[in-house]
Amino acid sequence: MELTRRHQPAGLSDPVDLDRVLGPFRRGAGDPTSARRPDGWWLAWTTPSGPVTARLASRQQVEASAWGPGAEWFLEALPDLLGGRDDPAGFTPSHDLVARAWPSWSGYRVPASRLVLQALVCAALEQRVTGREAFASYRQLVRRYGCPAPGPGERLGLVCPPDARGWALVPSWAWLRAGVDSARSRVVVTVARAAGRVEECADLAPVDARRRLRALPGVGVWTAAEVAQRALGDADAVSFGDYHLARNVTLALTGEIGDDDDLARLLVPYAGHRHRACRIVTAAGGQVPRRGPRRTLPTHLPTRF
Repeated sequence: MELTRRHQPAGLSDPVDLDRVLGPFRRGAGDPTSARRPDGWWLAWTTPSGPVTARLASRQQVEASAWGPGAEWFLEALPDLLGGRDDPAGFTPSHDLVARAWPSWSGYRVPASRLVLQALVCAALEQRVTGREAFASYRQLVRRYGCPAPGPGERLGLVCPPDARGWALVPSWAWLRAGVDSARSRVVVTVARAAGRVEECADLAPVDARRRLRALPGVGVWTAAEVAQRALGDADAVSFGDYHLARNVTLALTGEIGDDDDLARLLVPYAGHRHRACRIVTAAGGQVPRRGPRRTLPTHLPTRF
């Protein structure tokens, strides 16, 4: 049965830019849990109430349709997903690049899917490897251990990711076959077994949620920030330790490539909105040219990322 809802975030007169809001949830072009089609964004997620297929289209309002056991939960959470927890008031551009880009970003709101474990699994798989490697692993694991998306999602080839129990039961050989080393698979299994405490983060203040996430084995600043940006609507969560972020932002704002310390100093004026500032800068300022070979895994892996 199809359920529907329409929603427009408070204070917005223009249509919601779904590409900006939902783009960070897509794990590569072949992600089986999402698809961007002419009729809107299609999502296949696993909610606390079960699998859901959802379609979102942005017109004067966002029109959402949902199918499956998780349909009601998804539609109730729709305002948060569209940025209802985020308030850009107080954001003031402190660099010319940001000031020029801000008018086109003033309607952007940081999403909160409320699906903390789902975001945490993805972030754990992306620790210390290239996006291409992580996305390939995620595709393989979801297609093998997930379930067909309900309603029209199955016809589109969408697959809902495993629930907490499903992730915890993935056998060791399957992780290796998917290209996931033991350090990352151990993080996923650990957080899946603590799913109750993990999902409670959706109802905590962002700073408290990030603190709880970082108390989990193998979850560091970068991983917690990646989760907070997607599941918690945290506009201040910065992915320190990211292979590209500090380089791209410092080059765009200063003309020179810097490190995390330089990034932290540049973001001081944006306290409370540092993730928002990073998104604007990376979108408007481009990226550091890649002239060398693809990054490879280090020989000795840190325990937290």
